[in-house]
Amino acid sequence: MKGILLAGGSGSRLHPMTSVISKQLLPVYDKPMIHYPLSTLMLAGIRQILIITTPSDAPLIQALIGDGTQWGLEIEFAEQEQPRGIAEAFQIGADFIGGDKVALILGDNIFFGHGLGPILRQAQARTEGATIFGYWVTDPERFGVVELGPNDEVLSLAEKPRAPRSHYAVTGLYFYDNQVVDFCSDLPVSDRGELEITAVNQRYLDRGQLSARRLERGFAWLDAGTPESLLDAANYISTIERRQGLKISCLEEIAWRSHWIDDEAFAALTASLPQGSYREYLEKLLSMER
Repeated sequence: MKGILLAGGSGSRLHPMTSVISKQLLPVYDKPMIHYPLSTLMLAGIRQILIITTPSDAPLIQALIGDGTQWGLEIEFAEQEQPRGIAEAFQIGADFIGGDKVALILGDNIFFGHGLGPILRQAQARTEGATIFGYWVTDPERFGVVELGPNDEVLSLAEKPRAPRSHYAVTGLYFYDNQVVDFCSDLPVSDRGELEITAVNQRYLDRGQLSARRLERGFAWLDAGTPESLLDAANYISTIERRQGLKISCLEEIAWRSHWIDDEAFAALTASLPQGSYREYLEKLLSMER
């Protein structure tokens, strides 16, 4: 399976001046925002990743991420000229996807919780259809909403409904089989002028091929696309990391524990980092058993 990280999104809801440094490079506590969605794809076992970003952000993100070999990844880049909707990622990335399955994650989405890795790998292992994730929110009218039956079967989907049938928002993480490329090749533009990801999911639902997984209590889904949510995410990450002494979305640790890089490469990667608590954490890992 391949992965797409849509860093361009539908336009930043942060202050316009953040475009000077790219929203994806803004720190969420102790690491750049883009590290969080990258870590989610890595936890799913995905190593071939296409980062789609804006023309202005592309050189900044490439300078930070490189080609991903330092983490045992293969990262490519593509540009989204204008924010024309999430589903456009599958048109831009069609050649990258080829005949493979694909996962898509939005660049400002952060996921955390015990057992997240196995849940992601289960979705990644599915050979047919699509998998979305539902997360309980108090204000579902602000999101795409999935209505679920007693056995988690998908009953309906709606994009920012005025009268939501459910409190489960569809998160910015999606797993698809290769049909998604064909579905998006002729997807009509919505009234909002976008290629809607909900329309893609509806096509899977109409064919009886859409599965949904509830992210129950104990999981965190954070959308860091507004000043308030960016602060909330940073405070959340800070609290968990300082209390437990463990890092969230630490790309070096994930790559090392996944055996994508060996001890020598891990040590070299650690030594290349500036002095500070993040490097100290990695140095301690080297002296501990896996």
